[in-house]
Parts: sequence; structure tokens; C-alpha cells
Amino acid sequence: MTMTTGERKIGGGSPLYEQVAGEVTGLIEQGTFRAGDRVPSIRQLSKRFNVSINTVMQAYTLLEDQRLIEARPQSGYYVRSRVPEIRDPDLRSRSFITPTTVTISELCQQVMLNMTNHDLLPLGSAIPHAKNLPVDKLNRIMACEVRRLGELSVSYQLARGYERLRVQIARRNLVAGISSGPDDILITSGCVEAVLLALRAVCRAGDTIAVESPFYFNFLQMIADLGLKALEIPSTPREGISIEALRYAIEQSKVSACLIISNFGNPLGSLMPDERKRELVELLASHEIPLIEDDIYGDLTFGSERPTTAKSFDRLGLVIYCSSFSKTIAPGYRVGWALGGRYQGEMERLKMIMNIAAASPSQLALAEFLANGGYEHHLRSIRKIHSRNISQLAEAVARHFPAGTRMTHPTGGFILWVEMPVGIDSIKLYHRALEQGISIVPGPLFSLSNKYGNYVRLSAAQWDERIEQGVATLGKLAHELLPE
Repeated sequence: MTMTTGERKIGGGSPLYEQVAGEVTGLIEQGTFRAGDRVPSIRQLSKRFNVSINTVMQAYTLLEDQRLIEARPQSGYYVRSRVPEIRDPDLRSRSFITPTTVTISELCQQVMLNMTNHDLLPLGSAIPHAKNLPVDKLNRIMACEVRRLGELSVSYQLARGYERLRVQIARRNLVAGISSGPDDILITSGCVEAVLLALRAVCRAGDTIAVESPFYFNFLQMIADLGLKALEIPSTPREGISIEALRYAIEQSKVSACLIISNFGNPLGSLMPDERKRELVELLASHEIPLIEDDIYGDLTFGSERPTTAKSFDRLGLVIYCSSFSKTIAPGYRVGWALGGRYQGEMERLKMIMNIAAASPSQLALAEFLANGGYEHHLRSIRKIHSRNISQLAEAVARHFPAGTRMTHPTGGFILWVEMPVGIDSIKLYHRALEQGISIVPGPLFSLSNKYGNYVRLSAAQWDERIEQGVATLGKLAHELLPE
């Protein structure tokens, strides 16, 4: 390989880019850079080894091919976890085309209650840890806004919600690729209510809803309460819902709506590429099928550039966009929002019937926080925390769980989907973990078809010595459940 002026050989006779790649590999193997850490930039490495930028780019391409590092847009290169990834599902099977009547499980209710039980170690809870949230700043802002606005803080924010908050959300929507005005936005009591209003606006009892599989179990319960049927469409950790499988399902069954989590979905942590989002919107639009998009995790990317949304490709008003601040700022404030498109009026009517309006004090506080509280600064901080926590959790699972365990490699959010060896019953693991004071979420809750019996959802919302010890205990229990 011809070296540019000023380049030097690092040693040995192999091509220079391979030598640079070998140096970085050595630093990773020695533990200088661990899973989730940012490796030196291309310019830094070029200067460090006195080689050209092109040589470093070749080295990093080689390391990407070897799955040692990964590029994150606008952020740099990071060490990948070496934990085996979950395989994509076999999409040749057509067993998913039969709609299923959902039943509510007592286990779902118990799992939800476990999430707020402070006596349990929250290894499965998809709730951000309070120590990572701007608690003191929010408390000061709310106290100030309540005093400043007086009667407004105890009055209903009728119809769409507090206007100043809707203005701030409309501005925030631009980074998600959505152009909207304040009057396009409906403030709700969390994202769950936004999704509920959307389902009620577009469906009637007996209708079929296409959902991802695996899928957030609370939404499955919601579908059951509304008397709807769920049609499970296979999803992959890398691209989310299979559009090919969905297209086939639409040809075989009457589908009234589709419900997805587009960015860092629960539990897969999948991120739909932009082109797949566009394709999904166009497919559904061609059949006049509304899409309900939950984007509650979109702001929690590990990179510096927020992913776009399916709503950004909507030209017919058929995409209902739902989100909230529950995963980023304040789960207890219960403030979410929806852009209902052509269903906006019906959703506003249903909102007033259900509970008139969302709570006023939390709307006032969040409006001020978004305007002057440093939301972007907070996001940069919490993204780094979650990225590091996910890597540490994945490495701990790899150390303590049985051989053959696989898991997802999410690039945002704080959820890890873990596949244990066949034969390990995750519901039994759940009960044994409870006896040890540990809360997890067993895989079967994320499906209606008795799938994912050897899967669990784990949370990286926090990481400390207690959590690491809890993972070790959980791994020991999983070993005990291995079939002989």
C-alpha cells in the first residue's frame, strides 16, 4: 500500500490500515475502550498514528465489518457489544395472518404493579430512573409557574390543551421531521391515552388491528378492552415491523388500523430506517388504513441526530402520531400528545368525554421547561447514560446467563430483549426472581400466540452495584432452569 507524505509504518508488513485496525482492536481487547465507549475520532487517530484520514477510514470500515465498532450518525464510532444478536424471525411462515382475540392476563397486571414496587429490584421496568431526570429544576419551575399564573394553574385547559405547551411541542416536532401548528396538537394524559383515543377514533368492536410481534403488552390489553382483534406481524430488531409480511396480511384479512412503535420499539429496541417508514406509510395509504405511530422513545437515540418519524411521510392525514415526556423528563406528570390528522376532531371529542382535560400544573411546568429549561442539554446527558447502561447490562448478561443467550443491540432507549436457550421458561424465571426480590418481564406477555417463552425484557434505566448483583442472581436462576 502506498503511504501518503508523512505517514509511517506502525510495524509489520501488513497494509497500513490493517495495522491501525489492529492497534484499535488491541485497545478494545485490553479494556481501554469497552462496549458503548466512543473510540477516537478519525482525525484524532490520524494524528495519533501519523497516517492519512483515508487510512483511518479504511481501518474503521474493517472494524465495522468485523463488528467491533459501529458508526452513529453525527456522533462518531463506538465499541459494539460482543454479545450474540437475536436472529431475525423466519418470515416464510404465514401463521401470523389469523387475527387473535386478546385476553387480559392477571400476570400483566401483576407485572405492571411490580414496576412501582420499591421493594423490588427493577430489572424489567421501562420507567426512567428519577436520578437521571431534572427533578429539582422541574420542581422549581412548577412552583414558579403556579405562582406566576395563579388561576390558570387550577383551571381546565380545555379542548387541545395549554397553548404555550402546544407551541413548544410543534417546534420540537421539527427535529422529528413533522411540520405542524399548535392547533394540530392534542395534549393527553400520557402516550397511552393518546394511543387509546386513536384506537377509539378509527376502530369499532370486532375490528382487526395489525401490530408488531413482539409488542408492548399494555397495548395488547388496551386492544382487548376495546373488543378488537390483534393481527401479529413479525418484527426484526434492526428494521421493526416486516412490511412484506404486513402486505401479505392485508391481502388476506381486513385490517382496520396498524399500530407500531417506530423508533426503539418496546421490547425489540428496533429502529425503522427512513425508507422503511416511507414504504409503510405508502402501503397503508394505498389501502386507506390509518397508522397509529407511538414515538415515545424517539428522543432517546444514542447518536446526536434524532431519528425521523413515519408521520413525516404522511400526505393524507392517515398517520396519528403519539408521544409523551414520560420516558425523557417526568413519567409522573402524565403529559403526552397526539397529532390526529384527519381524526383530530374525533379524538378531541373523545378526550373531553373521557376526562375533559389533562392536568394543568404539569402542562404549565413542561411548557416553561421546553422554552427555557435546557431540554436539549438534558437529552444529551440522558442519552449518554442510557447508552452506557445498555452496554453494561448486555455485558453482565453475557457473563452471567447460560451459554447460547442472545440479545438485541439497540441504538436508543433503555430496553434489552434477551433470548435465553430453548427450554428455559421465562414465566418460571419471573416467579423465582420475585422470590429473590427482583422484577423482570417474561416474554410471553409480548405476544398473543404463546410465543417468546424463553425471552425476557430487561431495563437499563439505571446501573449500579445492586443492579449488577441482580443480573448475576438472575443468571444463576436461569442456569437452574436449563433442561437436563
